[in-house]
Amino acid sequence: MELDIFFYLCIIAFCAGFIDAIAGGGGLIQTPLSLALLPSYPISTIIGTLKIPAFSGTGIAVLHYLKKSKIDWLFFLFLAIISFISAFLGSYVLTIVSNDFMKPLLLVVLVALWLFTYFKKDFSTSLLSEQSGKKKIVYSVVLSVIVGFYDGFIGPATGTFFIMGFVFLIGMDFYKASSYAKMINLATNFGSICLFLLKGQIIWTIAIPMAISNGLGGYFGAKMAILKGIVWVRYIFLLIMLIAIGRFAYEVLFSQY
Repeated sequence: MELDIFFYLCIIAFCAGFIDAIAGGGGLIQTPLSLALLPSYPISTIIGTLKIPAFSGTGIAVLHYLKKSKIDWLFFLFLAIISFISAFLGSYVLTIVSNDFMKPLLLVVLVALWLFTYFKKDFSTSLLSEQSGKKKIVYSVVLSVIVGFYDGFIGPATGTFFIMGFVFLIGMDFYKASSYAKMINLATNFGSICLFLLKGQIIWTIAIPMAISNGLGGYFGAKMAILKGIVWVRYIFLLIMLIAIGRFAYEVLFSQY
């Protein structure tokens, strides 16, 4: 691999970790740009490799949330196991799907997620009181199966989908939903990593430096988190994401594989 591509991947991972810590959605930047920079690799190999920096960044966020959150560990463990299995299966499906199918599908998903992010102003307030008993278990299981499989198969914005589910289906407050989302996202990342390890589809010479870069970005992003409310964070995120999708769209529409 050319040294400049390697350098760009580390910069992308740092920026993704930084932005994810402040505004969320780092995978929406890291995934399309990495796919565009590594067009000759199978989709499953790239996404498998990206699970390592994603795990690193999420792990740092989890340490932050554990200091401030009260966690129902039995409830978390139950959902983590379901999410782990779902992500493992999603990643398995990814390894048997061709690039010719996956690249256009990913482009459509990324454009849809950009539009969703653009029009979504806030989802921090639920109209429900927090569910309990059977309803809470059923809704949480459905959420874990669907979003867990999505994370293993594609991945970007998994944390956002978990937060939305916990807020609107379960009725958790935003901070509690974020805590569970980050922790369960760690389980889905680990499920995918296990599958890709078994398949030998992680490029460690890329994954480890990107993981370090993503972790550093997350650390400095957490330091900047007090600025989360200012307007420019959201617009910079949308702009970078748009550039990333545009670059990936060029690969899909105009490049020969």
